[in-house]
Amino acid sequence: MILRSTSSVLPHSLDEFIQWEPVDGFKYEWNDGKIIRFGKVKKKHLFIIRRLQQLFFGTAAFSKGGALIMEQDIMLSGIQMRRPDLALFSGEQIDASAISDEEPIPEFLIEVISPTDDAEKVEEKLAEYFNSSVQVVWHIYPDNEVVYVYSSRKNVKICTEHDICSAYPVMEDFEISVRNLLSAQISK
Repeated sequence: MILRSTSSVLPHSLDEFIQWEPVDGFKYEWNDGKIIRFGKVKKKHLFIIRRLQQLFFGTAAFSKGGALIMEQDIMLSGIQMRRPDLALFSGEQIDASAISDEEPIPEFLIEVISPTDDAEKVEEKLAEYFNSSVQVVWHIYPDNEVVYVYSSRKNVKICTEHDICSAYPVMEDFEISVRNLLSAQISK
């Protein structure tokens, strides 16, 4: 049975949540029995995501069958299902997921942070990511024109203006300056 967000019935288990198809335009995550609702994707976020996708198409990971997927369900544990804004899946992970029940966990994630995002919740998700096999997380703050590049919860590079954001060591050829990432000019 598929539950709809327009009904008064919300999922009560992870299995129900996975089958649930909300139609209200909001993004939802499951965390140990709690349903977490996030705002709709903003137009500025779509621009940033497009810029990142364009950058990804020139990488070795892309040429080897990898994909940078928007809002993919990721099972971090048996009780945590998150939907980062972008997640890198290698070609090997994608191929293996077609023949296995095991859920792939990306090594590189990107979150575009909104002014309405709760700082405690953002930090909670970051901890969950690094408690799994994630190696690099970017937190992009478009309104502040800053990108936090985490290689662990303790190791972070704060990038502004001409600083280069990198997905190293996951991807050596995925890097961009904050200015180029957030600029309204289309890169060539």
